Amino acid sequence: MKIEVLDNPEPALIEYLDKKIAEFNWANWEVSERRPLAVQLKNDNGDVVAGAAARTFGDWLLLDTLWVSEALRGQQFGSKILKEIEVSAKQRGCVKCLLNTLNFQAMPFYQKHGYTTQWVQQGYPKTGCKYFMVKIF
Repeated sequence: MKIEVLDNPEPALIEYLDKKIAEFNWANWEVSERRPLAVQLKNDNGDVVAGAAARTFGDWLLLDTLWVSEALRGQQFGSKILKEIEVSAKQRGCVKCLLNTLNFQAMPFYQKHGYTTQWVQQGYPKTGCKYFMVKIF
């Protein structure tokens, strides 16, 4: 057997490792389903100008991404998208949401919507920080 460090690993290796850990997790977790969920806002040309992507998993909505184009920021579109994804998650039985945001992103926005910081990773990736936030619905 040989251990190798790969500076530029093939995507297939990463996918294989992800699949293997997912198989292990599914065999040991009490929850057997993770479902994707997204919200999008399109302009009149059909271009996506804002949206959110998440997963529902057991009692949790895991919010991965919420983005609003710069031209639409400050016009409540982010708040509306967040509300829509939360409502959809509640309809799936979720009672909590977990997300993370960087110090230059949207912590005050999420606080305004009832999220509390559970943990802060200081020095991320060097001098910034990453906030892990939770909301109970």
